[in-house]
This record gives sequence, C-alpha cells and structure tokens, in this order.
Amino acid sequence: MEFTIGGRLEVRITPADVGKRVSVRRRTDGGGAGAEFTDAVGVLTSWNNGVLSITRKSGESVHIVESSLVAGKVVPAAPARRRGPAASFGELASVTARAWQPVESEALGDWRLRAAGGFTRRANSALPLGDPGLPVGEALGRVRDWYEERGLPAYVQTATGAEGTQELLCAELERHGWRREVSAEVRIAALAPVGDLEADVRAVRLTREPDAAWLARYQRFSTPGPHVLRVLGSGPSVWFATVPGDTGDADPDAPPAAIGRCVVDGRWAGFMAVEVAPEQRRRGLATTVMAALARRALDEGASAAWLQVEEDNEGARALYDGMGFAAHHRYHHYRSA
Repeated sequence: MEFTIGGRLEVRITPADVGKRVSVRRRTDGGGAGAEFTDAVGVLTSWNNGVLSITRKSGESVHIVESSLVAGKVVPAAPARRRGPAASFGELASVTARAWQPVESEALGDWRLRAAGGFTRRANSALPLGDPGLPVGEALGRVRDWYEERGLPAYVQTATGAEGTQELLCAELERHGWRREVSAEVRIAALAPVGDLEADVRAVRLTREPDAAWLARYQRFSTPGPHVLRVLGSGPSVWFATVPGDTGDADPDAPPAAIGRCVVDGRWAGFMAVEVAPEQRRRGLATTVMAALARRALDEGASAAWLQVEEDNEGARALYDGMGFAAHHRYHHYRSA
C-alpha cells in the first residue's frame, strides 16, 4: 500500500471525504523509537471530535484517533470481480429479497418493513434500499415501533463490501445503539458449472412444495405455522429438492438424507436450505442436491447463481469455493438495543 509522495508520508484525507473509500496508516503505540504501524481500508463513515470511523468490507468499524494518523488517501472502489457473472449490489439485493418474501410488509419511504411471525431474520427485518423519507434517527424509531406492535425484535438488514453498499448506514445504526448480530456473505457464480457437477441426480426428487419429510430435515422448522410455508413458498419459481433416506419408500415421512431449496428469478438461481443428515455427510449429497436444482434452473433459462453463507460456516464455504462461488458482498442484521 503506497502512501508516499517524494518519499514522504502524507495524510491526504479530510472530513470532507466522509462517504468515500479510504486507506490509512496509523501508529499503534506512543510514537517513539520503534513505533509500529497498522493499515485500514474501508469507507470513511465519520470524522468528529478528532476521531475517524472507518467501516471495513466485513462490516467491522474501526475508530482511529486523528493524531495517530501518519498517512491517508482516498482510493477507488474495489476492482470488479474477474470471475462469475457481473452483478450490482442493487440487483442482488432485490433478487435475494424476493427469495424470502414476508407475510406482511409496509413501505417507509424507500425502506421496506417485513414481518413473517419471526421465521428467519431475512423475512423479519427492515430492508433499507434508499431514502426512508425522514431523518435516520426518526426512521429507526418507526422501525422499532412497527416491530414492537407485532411482538418481534427490530432488525435492519444492511450490506457492506461492494460498490453502492451501506457502510454509512451501518455506522449510523451503531451510533443509535443498534448492534450487529449476524453477518454472512452473498456469493455468486456461473450456473452452468454447478449443473455440470458430477452427481447422480436421479436420486433427487424435485417438487414445488415442501412435504412433511422435507420439513422434518429443515433445521429452521422449529415453529410450525402457515407463515413458515408462505415464506418458503415465496419467489418467482420455487423448487424443493429431497434425497430420500435409507428407508426409501418404506417411510415417506422419515427425514430425508438431504434437502435443498432453489428460487429461479430471471437470470438468477438462488440456493438455500441445503442440509444433509449428520450421518450422511461426506457422501457428496450436498453437491448432488445443488446439481439437480441447478439443472432445473438452467432449463428455466437461468444463467447465474447466488447463495448466502455465514462467515463461520467453514464446511459450507469450502464446498462453495469448489463450485466456483466467490463473495460479492456481505450482509448484516442489526438489532435494536
């Protein structure tokens, strides 16, 4: 990371650069002999009372005392991805939202308040894709009230790490006492290679609705109710994949060996709820489910794939790495204190 001009370190950022992507270097000790330095890259989200706040692409906020700066500059947005489909944050945010539609929703300016009886944060959080039409602090009060009326915790879903994402809003949420509770990656890939994965897809049963066996394997199905089925069934074209367990047809309601869900939406196929019974893991069943769903999505005209994976799920991350999925941006759920 190069900060020098003519061999001299320079701080070339000011409070006027709030909202821009910056790279800074700061001292991490008292600044005497043997001083150590550390670098930070992210969006400059505030510069007040001698303290800078930078939000990294991970969503982490870094607070830096102005007097510790030794260098800083505005840097261009992260370079465009070199593999996989081209996609903007706005396009992906809309596509992923359509795959987890709420039972109830209401507009707050360009924000969308969503509720589904508490089933998944994605269907029970405010989606702020624009201007709420009033100051952020007041908008967040409206969000709290709306969810309180429904007996639900108040969440706001945000994103970081790509051009047009919401680092400034993340910092504003933190200033109002909201805390980041869950973070995950949105990953994308070309769809055809997923469909070409070597797998015996004949073992996979595809249906338009989840049956009792599918729901028995789905780990999030802890609170049965019509709102769960409405959320799972939402989306332009929804498919459910089931790989029967060892009992086969002897017990059609027995939990299957593996399941998955796919939502086809124009050129996009979204994969979710890919789960394998613990005793059936390391047999390639997740790959089999993904391949079967991808082939059906290709038949419907899709060409690109997306999925969401929590950052601490190392097994899933390794699986999706092998399929060609790469991170596009990260999304976060902030909960009201």
